[in-house]
Amino acid sequence: MSRQCDMIDNTHDVSARSWIPSACGHSQFPLQNLPLGVFRRGSDRPRCGVAIGDHILDLSQVGSEISMPMTSVLLEPSLNALLSQPASVRRHLRALLFDLLRAGSPHQALLEPMLHRRDDCIMMLPADIGGYTDFYAGIIHATNVGRLFRPDNPLLPNYKHVPIGYHGRTSSIRPSGSTVRRPYGQLKMPDEPLPRFGPTGRLDFEVELGLWVGEGNPLGKPISIADAGEHIAGVTLLNDWSTRDVQAWEYQPLGPFLAKNFSSTVSPWLVTTEALAPFRTAHTSRGSDDPPLLPYLLDQADQENGALSIDIDVALLTGRMRKAGLAPERIGSTSALNLYWTPAQLIAHHSSNGCNLEPGDLLGTGTISSAETSGFGSLMEMTAGGADPIGLANGERRTFLEDGDEVIMTGRCIRDGFATIGFGECRATILAASPMS
Repeated sequence: MSRQCDMIDNTHDVSARSWIPSACGHSQFPLQNLPLGVFRRGSDRPRCGVAIGDHILDLSQVGSEISMPMTSVLLEPSLNALLSQPASVRRHLRALLFDLLRAGSPHQALLEPMLHRRDDCIMMLPADIGGYTDFYAGIIHATNVGRLFRPDNPLLPNYKHVPIGYHGRTSSIRPSGSTVRRPYGQLKMPDEPLPRFGPTGRLDFEVELGLWVGEGNPLGKPISIADAGEHIAGVTLLNDWSTRDVQAWEYQPLGPFLAKNFSSTVSPWLVTTEALAPFRTAHTSRGSDDPPLLPYLLDQADQENGALSIDIDVALLTGRMRKAGLAPERIGSTSALNLYWTPAQLIAHHSSNGCNLEPGDLLGTGTISSAETSGFGSLMEMTAGGADPIGLANGERRTFLEDGDEVIMTGRCIRDGFATIGFGECRATILAASPMS
């Protein structure tokens, strides 16, 4: 992202208004956001769209009616073709959409039939995901979890030298609103002599950001840290569900497997790197006793502008609350500023051995936690590994998730002098485990 520190332009003008009434002052999708996604209506073919207020503008129709150099990529049923273009193409599309949707646009009458109410649409994944990598870049989370297993040495020696990650499963990634079936796994508690097989009893959420790869790189050619930001097309919220009991038994020596591959949930709207330009800030300074960065991970512009100021809330709606007509209860709030590594560093490291990233690949940041208990990004941390349940306003208590629980994550970017933008919801409900055949 280092080359994009000067990308604040007229599309971020806080005084700009849209001719769409619901977009004016919208807390998530004002004119200054214009996030990209894929939607369908009923059984229609999936189409690319942009969120504006309470509506979706059908980009396939815009591309058919208005002459644009990127018309062909807008007719695709996913964002992959658009993501594969250079970042300059994405910036051009944003500028064009801003002008089309701004109050006073001469195209209002032409575009009005291309608008659909978001509530009438079904959201899909933003792209066909070829590769998924989950990092472990939240140092507070890594320390908290490490302390549960290694009280005297919570962070392993490599943590501050190298971004830690693992390759996950793409086939089980779902958009917000999908359900999550409680998974089975092999379990062994500390007081049990042998493992057993059954439904997880320690189902947990993880508050993360999803980084979506834009233009890729050829196999064998690493992406430099100075150029890495140009390869990030945008950001969504990500809930990378985890079964803590399965994970504790299986993760050594090769790391996550069945404890992580059963489901991941993403918010459907890809907030572009261009929309996030005003909310970039200096990366949190490394501690005086932290090791120096190796040159392939160090870029001064990235250190000065590579972090993203994104606030993330997580709320819980239990089955009992739903039945009583209660609203979801917020149980945590954190910030992406707590990440130890910048998005550009994750891209640079991922490709440093010549690994070829592809348009539509998804990178998870790892769980993001703040220093305060109220800012922890997982129940594992909030409940001290299940030893200290959290209490809800209706009298219920939770150590880990129960069937019928719905987890809702929301994110927003706030800065004086700029319009607040959001990411929509990343939500899913837990279903009981399927009967064994």
